[in-house]
Amino acid sequence: MTEDSPLMQLISRRRSIRNFLDKPVEREKIISCIEAARLSPSAENAQPWRFIVVDEPELKERLCRAAFSGIYRLTKWAHKAPVIIVICAKLDLIANFVGKHLQGTQYHLLDIGICGEHLMLRAFERGLGGCWIGWFNAKKTARVLNMPKRWHPVCLIALGYYDEPKKRRKEKKPLSEICFFNSQGSA
Repeated sequence: MTEDSPLMQLISRRRSIRNFLDKPVEREKIISCIEAARLSPSAENAQPWRFIVVDEPELKERLCRAAFSGIYRLTKWAHKAPVIIVICAKLDLIANFVGKHLQGTQYHLLDIGICGEHLMLRAFERGLGGCWIGWFNAKKTARVLNMPKRWHPVCLIALGYYDEPKKRRKEKKPLSEICFFNSQGSA
């Protein structure tokens, strides 16, 4: 059962896109996606995210060769995306240290997840498709982009225009299997 609100319609239609058209993405659309991510909440309002947008073809090719080589070659399809957004965590923030050492939770990763989904929803709303990529060589990515040592690349987002995917969307589990009120259920 899905609500008919514009937000729920957007959420229910969004999916990962891995095939992109050979069409550049306007900077204005990229910036509006980053703006949506920037507005997302974070633990203690630490805002640990940093974004590197790579849309210059030569640099993007160098980045993709480094990020998707060796054991990471399964994600080499991303080199066809006109834009790669690298979402980094700035790790010298006090919230990162306290969360990890006292709570056992790396809050910056949760924060990056929230901001990444804000970015992806805004992209879909603007007619763009994308795919969150966690399987890449982070060290080589940081080296190619000459990142500060305190920035850690958490994920890459391949972004661009796309044709509707031919594959059917995988079914999601029904709410009755994953949501329980006042107990853990019988799963």
